[in-house]
Amino acid sequence: MYYVDPASLDDLQTRVEYLRNFIDFTADDAAALHAAKDVVAPLVPAIVDAVYVKLLSFDITAKSFVPRQTGYTGEAPTKLEDLNAEHPQIKFRKDFLGRYLVKLVTMDYSKAESWEYLDKVGLMHTGAAGFKHCISKPALRVEYIHCAILLGYVEDILVNTVITHPTLDIPTKNAVARAANKLLWIQNDLFARHYIKNETEVLTQSDDTITVKKSTAAATALAFLVLGAVYAKVFRS
Repeated sequence: MYYVDPASLDDLQTRVEYLRNFIDFTADDAAALHAAKDVVAPLVPAIVDAVYVKLLSFDITAKSFVPRQTGYTGEAPTKLEDLNAEHPQIKFRKDFLGRYLVKLVTMDYSKAESWEYLDKVGLMHTGAAGFKHCISKPALRVEYIHCAILLGYVEDILVNTVITHPTLDIPTKNAVARAANKLLWIQNDLFARHYIKNETEVLTQSDDTITVKKSTAAATALAFLVLGAVYAKVFRS
């Protein structure tokens, strides 16, 4: 049995080690992702376009792109109706997503810097400056519900791209799909950890007080990770 000190999970590398061990993200998974580079990289523009069609089809997600985006220096939209896939600010965001997707199939997952990058991607969506170049620039705040479901949508596109590819053999499709599934569940936690507070949260509604304990939040996050692990096992069978 592995023994894990809950307090140690505040440390990024300890947390990543636990997540990797739990969901069995190994060097073989990293190799599978790297092997998919020549398949995924050429399709990145189409994947990015599909993601932003989805994001701009709901007002609640499109609204996130009305304020000036962190690092963007061009003309910003003034209202929701100004937004479309060709707006310069949307193209700016598309570029970031494109680079992110390429990193997923090229990063060295044996290096701490790779996991630090994925953690900063999560942090930057909370409104904090995840990257040094974002300090003192307008904050980006996206609620966790939208981040989580978007990761699921991206995973669906990636997995579909792999399993329907005409030239990949079945073992390769299986390995890449499972590796992508594991990685994006870890990424999901590296978003969630910046939204779920460690201390007890007290939410007050009218005269009622609801207390959400750290143990409850942790159990919920673990349950989602278990689902990811089960999903990965399905691909194996």
